[in-house]
Amino acid sequence: MPLAVTLGARPLGERLPPRLATWLLTVSAVVLAAAGSLALALLSATAVAQVPAVAWLAHLSVDMVADADPTARPVAGMAGVLLTVAVGAGLRTLWRCVRTMLLSAREAACLPGGGELVVVDDPSPDAFALPGLPGRVPGRIVVSTGMLDALSAEQQQALLEHERSHLRCHHYLFAAAVQFAATLNPLLRPAATAVAFTIERWADEDAARACGDRRLTAEAVGTAALATTTGSRVHGPATALRRAALGVVGPWRRRTDPLRTAGPLPKRVAALLAPPPDGPAMPLLVLVPVAVAVLIVAGACSVESANDLHALLAAAHHSR
Repeated sequence: MPLAVTLGARPLGERLPPRLATWLLTVSAVVLAAAGSLALALLSATAVAQVPAVAWLAHLSVDMVADADPTARPVAGMAGVLLTVAVGAGLRTLWRCVRTMLLSAREAACLPGGGELVVVDDPSPDAFALPGLPGRVPGRIVVSTGMLDALSAEQQQALLEHERSHLRCHHYLFAAAVQFAATLNPLLRPAATAVAFTIERWADEDAARACGDRRLTAEAVGTAALATTTGSRVHGPATALRRAALGVVGPWRRRTDPLRTAGPLPKRVAALLAPPPDGPAMPLLVLVPVAVAVLIVAGACSVESANDLHALLAAAHHSR
């Protein structure tokens, strides 16, 4: 079932309205990652139950479990190994996300001034949202003087609305959730890549709506990207803040080789120059209930399998 997300993440991310695509891909990735992890746990559970020490502690009949177990021991052992690796990687990713969120909140609280916007004296063009803690530490928008110099006053407003959308819609939570899912199941990595694109498109659309000018927002996106490609590479205060910020939120632009960013960026600009996405085309609209059906089937299979395992262990407990 994760193969459906693997194959469909990119087209769905590029053609569905960005808000819908972000929710659909994130929820799909999380549910399928959880179902996959549960499947590995169920496959390995009966093998663990046949270990004499475990069976003695749990008051289980080893012979009963062995006779009724439909899983071959090599399969159960491999499932246990995969589950251990997945859980270990997932815990590392979770710890990294929690740690960077707390670090981001601390940096947001320590920035000077009490307003949302913080301007850093840094010739390197840069702009990003620094998430805080909901209800406790407000998020901040950090913009370097180099970025402000590169944009007109109208483009600066589009940039600020873009970053406000990241904070208001908590895009970093979507990115963190789908990255955690992709860590548990590598087949879901295309979903993480697609969500990184759709949250930028979501912020682009919010900025265009707030400014009332889609072309102006497209020009701001292109100008900011051009500024960071040809601008100063001095590692100033804004760069230090970015390293301390939460890395799961995509920047206004990417500080990487232009050839690597030539894909998503032109697509964002082209989407802004096109009419606003009122809704998906009918073929894509049909895929939404299909995706929901896949998630329901995955969840139902997981629940049914867990129920079967519970019945098996209960019978083994009574047979001892």
